[in-house]
Amino acid sequence: MNKLTYEDLLSIEKPSRYLGGEYNSTIKTGKTYIKNCFCFPDLYEIGMSHTGMKILYEVINSQPQSTCERCFAPQKDFADLLKRREIELFSLETRTPLREFDFLHFTFQYEMSYTNFLYMLDLANIPFRAKDRNDSYPIIIGGGPCAINLEPLADFLDVIIVGDGEVLNKRVQEIYKIGMTKAEFYKKIKELQGVYIPSLYNTHEDNGFTIVEYQMKVKKSIVENLDEAFYMEKPVVPNIEIVHNRVAVELFRGCTRGCRFCQAGYFYRPIRERSVENIVEISKKLINSTGYTELSLFSLSSGDYPYLLDLIEKLKAEDDLKGVKFSLPSLRLDSFKGAYSFESRKSSLTFAPEAGTQRLRNVINKNITENDILSSLADAFEAKYDKIKLYFMIGLPTETQDDWQGIVDITKKIQQLYQQINKTRKLPKITISTSIFIPKPFTAFQYEKFESKEYAEKAINFLRTELRNIKANYNYHDYDVSLVETILARGDRKLSYTIEKAYRLGCIFDGWTEYFDLAKWMEALKSTDIDRYLNEIDESQNLPWDVIDIGVSKQYLINERRLSRKAQTTCDCRGGCTGCGLTRIGGCKNAARKI
Repeated sequence: MNKLTYEDLLSIEKPSRYLGGEYNSTIKTGKTYIKNCFCFPDLYEIGMSHTGMKILYEVINSQPQSTCERCFAPQKDFADLLKRREIELFSLETRTPLREFDFLHFTFQYEMSYTNFLYMLDLANIPFRAKDRNDSYPIIIGGGPCAINLEPLADFLDVIIVGDGEVLNKRVQEIYKIGMTKAEFYKKIKELQGVYIPSLYNTHEDNGFTIVEYQMKVKKSIVENLDEAFYMEKPVVPNIEIVHNRVAVELFRGCTRGCRFCQAGYFYRPIRERSVENIVEISKKLINSTGYTELSLFSLSSGDYPYLLDLIEKLKAEDDLKGVKFSLPSLRLDSFKGAYSFESRKSSLTFAPEAGTQRLRNVINKNITENDILSSLADAFEAKYDKIKLYFMIGLPTETQDDWQGIVDITKKIQQLYQQINKTRKLPKITISTSIFIPKPFTAFQYEKFESKEYAEKAINFLRTELRNIKANYNYHDYDVSLVETILARGDRKLSYTIEKAYRLGCIFDGWTEYFDLAKWMEALKSTDIDRYLNEIDESQNLPWDVIDIGVSKQYLINERRLSRKAQTTCDCRGGCTGCGLTRIGGCKNAARKI
């Protein structure tokens, strides 16, 4: 392999992205190992902020027969340099070309990273389609939240891992033997829970969708006990500033709230909590092994951790954690009390009411009231917070202009509340952000339509004007990006050709607004009936992602959708099983009774 020179590195932005050698990185030498590379299809700063990547990196490196390295999507300047020097994309740890690994593990955290996946394969001189790769090429595995429907990438991937990866990735390493053919390997792993091998399934067309034929669905993998699950102890410490420059401990996995738009809430069921003792022990190990002075305690809804106040007291009492700044992201408005006192700095607080009126919050099963919002913010204002960020969606099912007005009205009430508590005429700094509702697979709203650009612009213009009049800041998500994201999220195997064409047209880093180019995507989609992916889907329609079983039944999702039309809510399943179907897969401790 040709080598990069010192002058080469000086010619690019942030060369430390590509040098490796970080503290706690792992290099194994002295024998023949199963060679793995964990590939993150975005920049180093994004990928190195991802806790799941760090866990799986240590999981594989903990296996005596295996080694795991890392690779991230390079910025264009470095990619151009590699091409000029005729150097293939390589790993950080040993500069090994990706083509020479046994396994490449790609995590897909968001749909807009799909073209970056092809970008990395292209730089590594690896054929895109699985059928064009013989046994001399690595086995390419896809995972992450998007594994819930990776049909648009199914023709590119050899294996898809659905669900929790800690145990399953370890099992893959135990089964694989160096020199094993792909066919032999597939035969060994195809029955494992959570393993989906797209090439082993036939497809047919059904009302314009490509549908996967199956005898048994692929059930997601579930880690039932987080206290017994592998967790990182010595995460790699980056050499440059990254997006989330801290260590993180997962409080619990899953969510019981049942918000009807939330894919993560359904996908990560059942709820599995770490014990207070386990969290404290992990926290000490992470701080001592990295030198970080900030620790995040995260989950889908951190305030729902039932032992939070006890945990806070125990963390504060630990000598090893003196001087450490703590943060609790993902707080809900109705589980905020007591949590704010744990925050080490009085910066801004972020909440997501999602909808401006109680009627629409009931439709989406958000299960918070205006009183929840105002009482929680009263606590925050009394604790001297004066910067609030609130997230809402526009384009939700049954939404009207009254719901837009509701966003404005609740903002006014929050301003008045701040003035009353602080006895001032000064206004708090409130930032309202809106995103466009995207109907995601495996949600109660997977059948809904994606709203038109005209509708979104009308809502955005209304909110921009009304919020400016009351001196609140307003940000909104780009509609065009949401349009493409919807198509990819509800996509089928036909979209592999669209994604490949989009990449050939120059679409990379599409999750970054400055790089996204709708015209190129529309050119790539020119021969595709995009309305199929954007319009309302009939509840009787077979879906491209039906081959996957996340535990929550299709009928349960349909029933939830029908309840939404009546603005009827479903209770938090911590209070009793709501019959979502997860007991068929196992791991649910809330199924004491069925409703």
